[in-house]
Amino acid sequence: MAVPKRKTSKARRDKRRSNVWKLEMPGMVKCQHCGEYNLAHRVCKACGYYDGKEIVKKEA
Repeated sequence: MAVPKRKTSKARRDKRRSNVWKLEMPGMVKCQHCGEYNLAHRVCKACGYYDGKEIVKKEA
């Protein structure tokens, strides 16, 4: 059976367990109304539209 030759240090162990090194892009989509990129399933910050309807009034 395979056995480690040396003890894994706490720093090396914790670095492996952390999720800092895993980069992931959030779900970004283009707004149907203005074309700005924003997070999916959220009101557009630029124009205030969501799902084709005006949710937040924005001044032009």
